[in-house]
Amino acid sequence: MIVSRRQFIRAGVAGGLVLAFSGWLNAAGARPLRAGEREMLAALCGALLDGALPPAGEERRRLVALTVDGIATTVAGLSVASQREVGELFGLLVLAPGRMVLAGVSRPWGEASVREVSDFLQSWRTSRLALLQGAYGALHDLAFGAWYARPDTWEAIAYPGPPRGYF
Repeated sequence: MIVSRRQFIRAGVAGGLVLAFSGWLNAAGARPLRAGEREMLAALCGALLDGALPPAGEERRRLVALTVDGIATTVAGLSVASQREVGELFGLLVLAPGRMVLAGVSRPWGEASVREVSDFLQSWRTSRLALLQGAYGALHDLAFGAWYARPDTWEAIAYPGPPRGYF
């Protein structure tokens, strides 16, 4: 398919507007996660941590919520510039057009299956675009960092905990 110069310019302007809108939504810097962001992160954590989580039910929801809380704490501790970048990523994924175009997930995050979310994450992980690979890496590291920051998850990886008594 050949793209005309006019189509290229229109796509660039549309992309710029989406990014500007996303930045405007997240210009406040450190703030609590919004409901849509929590829902999106819960879906991502459910897919990323699927093998470590219970198969279904209240315990799974509780552990996912704890992980999302950990992500919120981590993001709040980042520099303002990093918070802004993460906020832009979250903003793009929360908005329905961004979710559909960037992630290929047509249903709201709360209704998306683990398979759909896993497929989206895998497509970003193996993308030819370094930007998408970096975004995947950020989402992966935030989720796993929040998961393994909790002492109740250390036994699964035989981590004895931080050294004690040296200071």
